[in-house]
Amino acid sequence: MRRPFAFQYAVPAGPVDGTVPYTYDPTLQLNVLADGRPAITDRDLLLAAGTTTSKAGSQTHFDD
Repeated sequence: MRRPFAFQYAVPAGPVDGTVPYTYDPTLQLNVLADGRPAITDRDLLLAAGTTTSKAGSQTHFDD
């Protein structure tokens, strides 16, 4: 499992307990689940995590 894109820039406040059920796909420019679906389609994941997005590239987009 590849390291999620946002983890390249985020610094955890403490030890992280658990795994992230999605990875960043640079080709699709989306977080995807293990079965290839976009992570945004998993309602239970969104309820648990609150979001699957990152602000890592927000300074390159004028509409964020």
